[in-house]
Amino acid sequence: MFFTNKIGDYMVIKICMGSSCHLKGSYEVVEKIKEMNLEGVKLYGSLCFGKCANGINIEIDGVLISSVTPDNVKEKIEKFLKEGN
Repeated sequence: MFFTNKIGDYMVIKICMGSSCHLKGSYEVVEKIKEMNLEGVKLYGSLCFGKCANGINIEIDGVLISSVTPDNVKEKIEKFLKEGN
């Protein structure tokens, strides 16, 4: 089952800002996402997703994406936009 956190017509991206993800570079991930200039996106920081071992974690429209880094975040988001996972 696919859960969505969409707000209206916006895609919602949440970035884990828990201490583990923060130490792994979640702030840099936020900056990289901002640089992508995605239209129709609401970007939020989030409390810990509880998946610290696999962080940095982001959630796009309710779909958890793990092992995100500042270097691969663009690739991961583009894959989600193409494939939905």
